Amino acid sequence: MNQKIKNCITIFILGPLIGFSQQDTGNWLMYFGSNKISEKLSIHSEAQYRNHTISPTNIEQLLLRTGLNYHIKPNASVTFGYAHIGNHVYKSERKSPEIEEHRIWQQLLTTNNIGRVKFEHRYRLEERFVETDFKMRFRYRLMLFVPLNRPKIETGTMYLGVYDEIFINEKATFFDRNRLYGGIGYQYADNIHFQVGVLRQEVQTASKTFLQFGLIFNTDLTNKINKDL
Repeated sequence: MNQKIKNCITIFILGPLIGFSQQDTGNWLMYFGSNKISEKLSIHSEAQYRNHTISPTNIEQLLLRTGLNYHIKPNASVTFGYAHIGNHVYKSERKSPEIEEHRIWQQLLTTNNIGRVKFEHRYRLEERFVETDFKMRFRYRLMLFVPLNRPKIETGTMYLGVYDEIFINEKATFFDRNRLYGGIGYQYADNIHFQVGVLRQEVQTASKTFLQFGLIFNTDLTNKINKDL
């Protein structure tokens, strides 16, 4: 990797960190996985430990999400899944979440490439059971991946990831929130990625910045399944 790219990455990561101590900033620690069980099917696994503060010691949410992916073709898949979200009040002495949400979700994910840039389109519908309330929400996310030190993203590639996601409610307040993200990723192996980035979330009455650390670990379980059979 040349020195110019290294300098840009350093500025991108350290620049926002300088201002974090001067504003209300949260922290998200995230894991994502796609676990292949057949030629067309895989299991989505996800855990997110979200904190009110930049220090991962003031939990805001624990999100656990899973689902069954059906791969229509190499660049398109659909998912049906379930998520559990526990929401915690800031500086609460209570150990269990104050508000719990059970969520059913459906998703269409497609990708395409223009030159070096990979575009990912994610369309998601959520049926949310928040305590005694039922809510529906639609989400659309457009994400771009740009390899920095190689022509395409492969093992040993450092890349830029940028996305914007809008959340729309079925009724009541139409606009729910918007998330704008920028980060740096590194593909350590064929099935392992590391990511660090900054997310800015805008809701109806407030906004907040979150520092994110992510691990993507995909597995192929087909060999184990075949051996067990």
